[in-house]
Amino acid sequence: MMLKKTAKLMAELGLPEGDAYDLPTSPLTFPDGANYRIEISGIERLSVLRALVDEMDRRDVPVHRIISTVMGSTLLSDEELTEFAELARDAKLEVILTPGPRAAWGIGRQLFTPEGSVCGGRYRGMRGLIELVDDVLHSIELGFRGFLVVGEGGLYVLNELRKRGHIPGDVVFKVSIYAGHSNPAGAKVLEMLGADTFNPVGDLTLPQLAAIRKAVKIPLDLHVYLFDTWGGFVRFYETPEMARVCSPCYFKIEPGPSVAALYKPWGRGLEELARDKVVYAERIIGLVEENWPEGKVSKVGASDLAIPKP
Repeated sequence: MMLKKTAKLMAELGLPEGDAYDLPTSPLTFPDGANYRIEISGIERLSVLRALVDEMDRRDVPVHRIISTVMGSTLLSDEELTEFAELARDAKLEVILTPGPRAAWGIGRQLFTPEGSVCGGRYRGMRGLIELVDDVLHSIELGFRGFLVVGEGGLYVLNELRKRGHIPGDVVFKVSIYAGHSNPAGAKVLEMLGADTFNPVGDLTLPQLAAIRKAVKIPLDLHVYLFDTWGGFVRFYETPEMARVCSPCYFKIEPGPSVAALYKPWGRGLEELARDKVVYAERIIGLVEENWPEGKVSKVGASDLAIPKP
């Protein structure tokens, strides 16, 4: 069968007929009319959050979302989590908390083998799903309203509980880059399963990202600086076009040698890096303003953000 005919079959499924090399301007925005927002990862502990907020205030740079407790929120005390939620609330920051239980927490070691690592960090067994939900429910009680999800099974369960009222309707689920999605069909599956926002793999081209935007309405979370062990690329100069064709999108800043090198022993010494990331955010916003002046960045504390409610 000719590729063009096969592409038309894809169109019958609501998918683009190809990657969007024409780079069309996205007609979608965030609810506040903005095209892009800033997401900063690695805000692991209260001391790191304090440094981030201080640098945001000092530079008057808007940061909208933080990815926190990558080591697993289970490992922090309720007192620290509560104070973390209070500070984020006062700074009007959306917090995407990382629940503890996932593949790396169990006895299974396939994930850590050279070939087994390609399977992704899914939740293992019913016990893994139960522990995931328990950790999320506990964090909701402490006031958090956003959570990072690494597998479709976990996303399905959490969304079904949200639909049934066991999880508040204002809770946000973000699907991690660890899930490994990289095409419009995968994005559509996540949207159908209840993802509110998702992180495609970091090395997609602009036409590939534009095709994903054609297929779904949820925000795309785009790495513009990523760990050396994940490719080590810096895409700052692509951000104006990313904002234009992928709106609404988050620009995600996560530099460093590797996840393990930065986060173990879980958040010690990340304060200065958090300040650096605010500087990078300032540069990104400047590049978009200079090269796509029509683009709008959200103000701090936009009403649809999953800001904690401790």
